[in-house]
Amino acid sequence: MRVWMIGCGNMASAMLRRWLDDDVLSAADVDVVNRADRALPGDVRQARTLPDGPAPDVVVLGVKPQQLDEVAAVHRHRVATAPLLVSMLAGADPSRLSAAFPGPVAIQTMPNLPVEIGRGFVAIHAPAAPATARETVDRLMAPLGLVEWFEDPALFAAAGALSGCGPAYLFRFVDALAAGGRAIGLSPEQATAIALATVDGAAAMVAASDRSPRALADAVASPGGMTRAGLNVLDDDNALEALLERTLRAVARRGAEMAAG
Repeated sequence: MRVWMIGCGNMASAMLRRWLDDDVLSAADVDVVNRADRALPGDVRQARTLPDGPAPDVVVLGVKPQQLDEVAAVHRHRVATAPLLVSMLAGADPSRLSAAFPGPVAIQTMPNLPVEIGRGFVAIHAPAAPATARETVDRLMAPLGLVEWFEDPALFAAAGALSGCGPAYLFRFVDALAAGGRAIGLSPEQATAIALATVDGAAAMVAASDRSPRALADAVASPGGMTRAGLNVLDDDNALEALLERTLRAVARRGAEMAAG
């Protein structure tokens, strides 16, 4: 599979690293266009313009959403010869992508950062994509983690809000858990190591269990015990769920604003 990548920031680099590590692509299969050279995995070629020669199988668009029109003005004629355009631009739906880049089948995706280690989630929205395009995209995305297609744009946006932004909030939770450990006397190194091991083990346990996360929490918390005392704080006025609901609603509002232009 030949791939052109227009923009290769943190998320696109994470995807590229996984594709190379999983032998989905080789470095010789990829050409990257960046505004300035940056460290890329696998010594992949990078330049300021797309290469001459035949079109690739897939163009991956990884620039910032506000750069879409600028990038389209420069590259649309070369991209028009490719069969597939896979975008990870927040707020740019398939119709907007097709208007910016007429020609290829436009695929909207929302990956999250753990795709780099093959344990991510990729939401995909492309209601008009034919079966052949879906097969190619599935083959490209499968090594990145769990992949799910959404016909309903509202559900795609909701999935993207949860999965795309969720890792950042979990990173903050790990940091806050470690800060709590420091507050009760652990050294910074101890608190961070214990918080990481605790979150990693708990996530693996949830994934392997047939019980819900809430049921597992209740199983850890003996009546009148230490864990229950802490859960009482998190459950007071539904504090934790209410906080995360407000957080994700803020994400959804911002996504809608970006989609509106």
